[in-house]
Amino acid sequence: MKHIFQNILLIVFFVSFSINAQEKAIKIPKDTSYTVKNEFKKYRKYYPQIKPAIDSLPANVKESRNVVYTTLKNTPFGDRDLHVDVFSPKKKGKYPALIMVHGGGWRAGDKSLQVPMAQKLAAKGFVTVCVEYQLSMEAKYPAAVFNIKSAIRWMRANADKYGIDPDKIAISGCSAGGQLALLVGLTNGVEGKEGNQGNLGFSSDIQAIVDMDGAVDFMAPLSLNLDRKPDSPDIAWLGGSFYEKPEIWKDASGIFWANEKSCPILFLNSGFPRFHAGQDELIGMMKDWGIYTEAYKFDVQLHTFWLFNPWVDPTVNYVHNFLTKVFNNQSSKK
Repeated sequence: MKHIFQNILLIVFFVSFSINAQEKAIKIPKDTSYTVKNEFKKYRKYYPQIKPAIDSLPANVKESRNVVYTTLKNTPFGDRDLHVDVFSPKKKGKYPALIMVHGGGWRAGDKSLQVPMAQKLAAKGFVTVCVEYQLSMEAKYPAAVFNIKSAIRWMRANADKYGIDPDKIAISGCSAGGQLALLVGLTNGVEGKEGNQGNLGFSSDIQAIVDMDGAVDFMAPLSLNLDRKPDSPDIAWLGGSFYEKPEIWKDASGIFWANEKSCPILFLNSGFPRFHAGQDELIGMMKDWGIYTEAYKFDVQLHTFWLFNPWVDPTVNYVHNFLTKVFNNQSSKK
């Protein structure tokens, strides 16, 4: 009897050890350094008046958090669920929508960083969708592009459920998320940028773009910076330096996908020129094609202005006014 009991204990131990080992084996690596708390510590000595924007659901807004928009099968970390947080007006109707992409150097951050802005925009009459995507320690470029395009298709597939007007979907992004938003929005209809991650019967086309301090052209001198270290965020995400993979650096640059059929763009900038290198050139191209653009600058040396008061409300207002103008103009042409 004693031996049987000991054997049972051994079996329980090995099963528990095996489960724990599996859990450790499939844990997705992630850089956790990019948080509102850390950004606040970095900037408050220069801007003592700043206060972090908070997650606070407005009375006229409803939410659906951590909704799975796609499941990636057989990844190195097992089956991988990707999630969105959805905020929408409580009043029934069909609303324009905005998918929102967080920043963090393509290797850090998460969708919660977009929630305060998403809630404020939902209170103004938009369905806002904060998207999770694969970061560079999990998957290199262009995995995140495929993720986001899949999420846009999911939005159209679930338009009735969440009160989304499928003909009025915009994308916004901050920093690395701004680069992704611009690239996703400027590659409407490009088959090689679609991926195969769910809801393939629906379009991933975008009708307007908002880029907040996100790279426009990786090849521009201020952005390229050939002296970058091998572990720099862009090199890590793109899978090599410009010298090693120049074609990838060009492929990931939104400016090279712009054309006469591109959608309107709003640029919101900090006082750091390197984050909008190539922007003036893109705006010039858009003007030549007669495509509407706006650009505004917060003249502060604070990259992540969208995370803090007193800049979050002006940021939301710029986005709201731009999208309202674009979508109203779109409706008038029908």
